Amino acid sequence: MTAPGIAVTGIGLVTAAGVGAGASWSGVCGGVSAARRDPALAGLPVDFSCTVPDFDAGRLVGRRSRLVHDRFVQLAIVAAREAVADSGLDPETWDGARVGVVIGCGLGGVATWERQHRLLLDKGPDAVSALLIPMLVPNMVAGHLAMELGATGPNLVTATACASGATAIGTALGLLRDGACDVVVTGGAEAGVSPLIVTGFAQMGALSTRTADPAAASRPFDADRDGFVIGEGSGVLVLEREADAVARGARVRARAAGYGASADAHHMTAPDPAGAGVLRALDAALAEAGVGPSDVDHVNAHGTSTPLNDVAEARVLARTVGGGAAVTSTKGVLGHTLGAAGAIEAALTVLAVETGTVPPTANLTRQDPEIDLDVVAGSPRARRVDVAVSNSFGFGGQNAVLIFTAA
Repeated sequence: MTAPGIAVTGIGLVTAAGVGAGASWSGVCGGVSAARRDPALAGLPVDFSCTVPDFDAGRLVGRRSRLVHDRFVQLAIVAAREAVADSGLDPETWDGARVGVVIGCGLGGVATWERQHRLLLDKGPDAVSALLIPMLVPNMVAGHLAMELGATGPNLVTATACASGATAIGTALGLLRDGACDVVVTGGAEAGVSPLIVTGFAQMGALSTRTADPAAASRPFDADRDGFVIGEGSGVLVLEREADAVARGARVRARAAGYGASADAHHMTAPDPAGAGVLRALDAALAEAGVGPSDVDHVNAHGTSTPLNDVAEARVLARTVGGGAAVTSTKGVLGHTLGAAGAIEAALTVLAVETGTVPPTANLTRQDPEIDLDVVAGSPRARRVDVAVSNSFGFGGQNAVLIFTAA
């Protein structure tokens, strides 16, 4: 039996390029890095990041938000509101029991954790917020979205490190295909730019140390890359069965056609250089979508700007889609948003399919000779995109691949 087609009918984005899908898409197509020095990281060996500019939670979420929400939840609420409005669905009239929420998050409320721990040390237990636990646990992002949207169907958070957002979308596809939901609000959110988290990544040697020129630090696939730039953000998609979307006259922005997942079972943080796990996930996603490697027009690569990951991913892509696909990494502009990355990049992949535009990879001035791919650089490339791949990989060797096709 053929699996039902799944439509993407709404998109919401909050990224370092701006609040809203329009600002985010314009930013990645402009190809200029959003990285800049971060006052919250002053004095650390790595003192720059890609954070959301001018994000006023009181205005965008509500006056009480700072008392009850960590920043990762605030970002998700804004992105979800945009996505649902974009879909044309009305939470006031939908059957909430048939609406699911699946959000990816790798860290949860780490900023709240750090602030409250400091209060405990400086002022004692009475100074710690009674809302510490509900503000920091990752599952609360899905819980708050359910309350926001009146969605009483399946509700969960996926945590597969930097693949979390893509894993969430893949899980949402299963809920729709199994008939458990009619609509799923899905994606990812992360706000992990905190002194402790940044220090932890720096101690691992994972971050770029290009402190003299932060805007040039995230350079996926470039020969001079030296690590990723940490970022924050949220990406949310509204998914529903295509037949349902067409019946209500909705705009189908693209189809979510395939999902594949695997584990490297290789190393805590390093990718398998042979790429066997990535290949399994890609093959599974292509098979579910009913397309072959030669059909792929565009790949939004995981492309972290780290020496090992970029080469390992490129080897798999070179063996499969080869030079026929226009490859990009939007982390050159937005940085690495960790658990939100797979969702943000999925939304950007949908926009590439819909608009026939592949954004450039920022800061790619000298492509690594080991990377034998057609990587888009300099300016956006206009091309028809009927089949697109979005790759996401996480610490622990967890891989998630999504396929989007033209409506």
